[in-house]
Amino acid sequence: MTGERRPWVGDLVHDEIAGRRGVVTDVRGGGAVRVLRPESGPGQWTSRQPERLTVVTRREERRTWP
Repeated sequence: MTGERRPWVGDLVHDEIAGRRGVVTDVRGGGAVRVLRPESGPGQWTSRQPERLTVVTRREERRTWP
């Protein structure tokens, strides 16, 4: 990983294992576990393999200002 960072809170990611996209809402276990929620709608799931998460849009790029 040169210049890249792991998926972090607020990033929209594709979870390769779950086969869906979600937003990272929390990082636990010293960075080993990511908690995700769907792009829209209720629910959440965890990823214990953050290396299988691909960033679709970084948090900084998702921000919308009034």
